Amino acid sequence: MANHDEEDDALQLGLVHMQLAMAKAGAEDGGRAVVVLEGRDTAGKDGTIKAVTKHLSVRNTRVVALPKPSDRERSQWYFQRYVAHLPAAGELVIFNRSWYNRAGVEVVNGFSTEAEQAQFLRDVPDFERMLVESGIRLVKLWLDIDRGEQKQRLAKRRSDPLKALKVSDLDKVAQDKWKGYSAARDTMLERTHTPVAPWICVDANHKKRAHRAIIRHLLHRLAPPEVVATIDAPDPKLLFPYSPGEANRLAT
Repeated sequence: MANHDEEDDALQLGLVHMQLAMAKAGAEDGGRAVVVLEGRDTAGKDGTIKAVTKHLSVRNTRVVALPKPSDRERSQWYFQRYVAHLPAAGELVIFNRSWYNRAGVEVVNGFSTEAEQAQFLRDVPDFERMLVESGIRLVKLWLDIDRGEQKQRLAKRRSDPLKALKVSDLDKVAQDKWKGYSAARDTMLERTHTPVAPWICVDANHKKRAHRAIIRHLLHRLAPPEVVATIDAPDPKLLFPYSPGEANRLAT
């Protein structure tokens, strides 16, 4: 590509063709897809979603960002409220945080019991296997940044009036509980990375590069072969499959 604008245009066009193919496929042959976006606070999940969905159909694209569960939802099977948002024919669903709250924020902040967390880690591989075997294509992305970058982004979020809606109580403890989040992340990735539903890790310290790498990965996973043939694979320095041997590439 001659420049980033041309590169971005090509990637956006690829996403449009990807969605056209999904709509045509319907419920069969890859016509339903789920993208799980997880990562540290300020790692860029919202920005990634905006970059991915910029030109996609609102009718066939849904972004799910659930609030904390109600008392009624707490009494349900843990995965129940997420199942209600799974895609129908031709749909792409992006979870901005997902069922993995139980392995991350709930662990670090004590929002669920150790028994509930242990059960989740036992159950989630089977849950995701069922999704994939039902015909849903599942992409799991972990966005990571280093501690200094998070500190800068948190400060900017607090000082920018236009980012006021992003400020949360959890932001206040993100730095203090950095090591706790790292430990929870490591356990989650190790226990829930499976051949059927692997984790893909993203170095998100540079937002634009991360967005391009993620879009390239989504196209290689979800687009038809004729589109994939026109798109280079993402930079393996920025986006790579999780493995125990690669864990030292994540921010600790």
